[in-house]
Amino acid sequence: MVQAATEADAARAVERDRLWRRLMEMGRIGGFTTEDGHEGVNRPCLSPLDREARRLLIGWAKAAGLAVAVDPAANLFLRLEGQDPSAAPVLTGSHMDTQPQGGRFDGIYGVLAGLEAVEAIIAAGVRPRRPIEVVAWTNEEGGRFAPGCTGSMSFTKAEPMETFDDIRDAEGIRYADALAEQLALEADLPSRPLGYVPHAYVEAHIEQGPRLEAEGKDIGVVTGIQGCRWFTVTVEGRTDHAGTTPLRLRKDAVQDAIRAIQALNALMHDPDDVLRFTVGSFRVKPDTSNSVAREVVFTIDFRHPDARVLRERGDAVAETVARAMTTCTARVHERFNAAPADFGPLVPDLVERAARDLGLSIIRMPSGAFHDAQFLSRICPTGMIFIPCRGGVSHHPSEYATPEACANGARVLARVLCDLAGV
Repeated sequence: MVQAATEADAARAVERDRLWRRLMEMGRIGGFTTEDGHEGVNRPCLSPLDREARRLLIGWAKAAGLAVAVDPAANLFLRLEGQDPSAAPVLTGSHMDTQPQGGRFDGIYGVLAGLEAVEAIIAAGVRPRRPIEVVAWTNEEGGRFAPGCTGSMSFTKAEPMETFDDIRDAEGIRYADALAEQLALEADLPSRPLGYVPHAYVEAHIEQGPRLEAEGKDIGVVTGIQGCRWFTVTVEGRTDHAGTTPLRLRKDAVQDAIRAIQALNALMHDPDDVLRFTVGSFRVKPDTSNSVAREVVFTIDFRHPDARVLRERGDAVAETVARAMTTCTARVHERFNAAPADFGPLVPDLVERAARDLGLSIIRMPSGAFHDAQFLSRICPTGMIFIPCRGGVSHHPSEYATPEACANGARVLARVLCDLAGV
């Protein structure tokens, strides 16, 4: 067990201003300013901007004396060696890619908080028994290649890496080709095999919700992540002239798509407001005002913390859509399925203890958004540290967390890493 004074020294060595400066510097890679003055970031995975951000991170890591390596999924690892190099490492980190209209904190905060915590441990003179590794996972967001979390799913073998080869971005580029290009351009970096079983995994992240701010709490102790199922629905009808074709003779894809969504709303009704059901994309062809639509493609994002509810209602999606059709036909494709994750007691208890020892207030809470931690929890003890974000806003240029909130999360993380890695 690490001595309390050693843990306290590591937490005190966290440099708030250095962490903030790095967050702002990273935010300039892919950064843009909205008309109302918000600073957003558009940094797609496996892109030149992604590589620029990775090189910046690598430079900071090497200056701190950390060893750098990359695996076949382009997951990037920064290693602080332990007294026992053969011991299973403690792993911390998050992702560096963003949504197209993203902010400066989602994902990248967890990577930079991990780096800051490790640098604080070094500065405090702590020599952990186990190695500690900071990881930047590939393609968590799925903003360019959907679904997301392909790096962590490949690492944990939740899905074989080849599963994602033929996913294409909006320009038709294959995921496998973009990944090969990335690895070729980073061929100067040491490579390592794909996957291992960490001693534990802990991920720091902005909450992406309003509870911490609304309740005036400093730290969210995350107990698990609700499950998520994504579907794409294609409704096929027939194009006709809007002025000449009687309604009774039409095969109007928009009208049947609306009927399907209404039926899905009924299926997903939850009086307790726990279930999350979203139609986030609705695309029409030929998309002209004087033509009957021949095709509609819409997406479904369905989430729930109960595996039974997730299974039963998710399995009913295709039948519900089919019954709603009056003149058209429909295809339903499930493109992502992540079971709910229960983190268990080990890491959440350490997060709570560390926060309380630092005089920080806490809430125990589940995560509504999915994270790479969802897949790590399948292979090792896992936890997350949430910090408040203004208004609960995320995936938007106005996303914001204060410098002190960012530092508090890194201080808690440093203590937890000390506990998990030992001395």
